Amino acid sequence: MPRRKKTNFDSHLEDQLRNPSFAARFKEAGDAWDAALQIAALREQSGLSQGQLARKLKTSQQQISRLESPAYEGHSLSTLRRVASVLHSRVRVVFEPLAETPGSVVREEAGAYKPTPRKKRT
Repeated sequence: MPRRKKTNFDSHLEDQLRNPSFAARFKEAGDAWDAALQIAALREQSGLSQGQLARKLKTSQQQISRLESPAYEGHSLSTLRRVASVLHSRVRVVFEPLAETPGSVVREEAGAYKPTPRKKRT
């Protein structure tokens, strides 16, 4: 496969990524982008419009649009779980060490914790 020619933007981004502060913000934006794209893809695979998903979640279409926006960084774990449940999925959070250091990895067997069902409010 032929290599793509480096654009001015590619060069500018490389320069910017040398700044640790910019690189950290860029990485965080990438995480929000991933969440947004996954929500939109799951919704579309389920054959739902934003409005239909909103009705199932008892929220507004604008809120679904916000969740699917790569610029939005206010995804709460409880909201993501509600969306995942309606879309027959689950949320998985992974903490990764910033650098490999001896003894820095903490792991448990998959499924070590089982969620406790919440009591319904009356």
